[in-house]
Amino acid sequence: MIDKLEMFIAVATEGHFGRAAESLGISQPTLSSGIKQLEDQLGVRLIRRGSRYGGLTAEGEVALVRARQIVADTRSLREEMRHSREGLKGRMKIAVIPTALTCAADLVTRFSERHPEVTFTILSRTSDEILRMLDNLEIDAGLSYLDNEPLGRTRTERLYRESYMLVCAQGSDLGTRDKVGWADLDGRDLGLLTTDMQNRRIIDRNLREAGAAPLVSVESSSLIVLAAKAARGGCMTVLPREVAAFLAAGNGLATVPIEGGQPGHLVGIVAPRAEPHPPMIRALLDETRRMALEETTPGLPKVRRAHPVS
Repeated sequence: MIDKLEMFIAVATEGHFGRAAESLGISQPTLSSGIKQLEDQLGVRLIRRGSRYGGLTAEGEVALVRARQIVADTRSLREEMRHSREGLKGRMKIAVIPTALTCAADLVTRFSERHPEVTFTILSRTSDEILRMLDNLEIDAGLSYLDNEPLGRTRTERLYRESYMLVCAQGSDLGTRDKVGWADLDGRDLGLLTTDMQNRRIIDRNLREAGAAPLVSVESSSLIVLAAKAARGGCMTVLPREVAAFLAAGNGLATVPIEGGQPGHLVGIVAPRAEPHPPMIRALLDETRRMALEETTPGLPKVRRAHPVS
């Protein structure tokens, strides 16, 4: 029945039979047959359908919650059994907010040194998408904001607190300063992340509270686009400290700390709430704790990251 439940979850997630079949790597007739068999076994109709997908029935909505839990528990059991036989191995899929991608690279590099038989798929997604993907069992964990918007039923592990840098061409008048305030960006030409990004909402709030009204001439979901545009002198951008340093290195960009505004938000691992967690998630949470601890304990070797958790 597990394969049928996975088909049901895929249809509910995609809202389309063809896309659901494609995501599972099966034909649409196989998918439709599997859903019909599941409905026969449960004795209820789960999906409204005529010539196309019409949403879940009331019974389908209830079944979806249970289906996700059953599939998650089954996957966890399989991983536990494989771990007991073969040790920690497999592939972990993690979705990451764009501003934390360099941190994700550090974390998985550290993880791989301890567990070389685990491989990774790293996806760049918004914080909202990360929560949706966790709910739909599309990813194993996320790296996202922890304290700015509701996270639902999840387990979290803090990693660092964001702080912000102005990133601009080295010849810019602000690029020569030791620090700037949010109010200094009033009337300036900025390139920022798109408004669906939580980072953009944080920056907009700091600008608004400082009474600054910059000209946002470029919006992009790509940090590389923003940094490249700033390097060419077309605008400035605001990025978290670590990713700003990474993108500025050797690219003719200056980075200047921005002081004031709201305290930076916490960023860390978000995982489904489960007891016990699958072995790979337990190991990921352990590595996250070690990484955060090294930033806050004198004498321990430091990793390249943003501001430590406070």
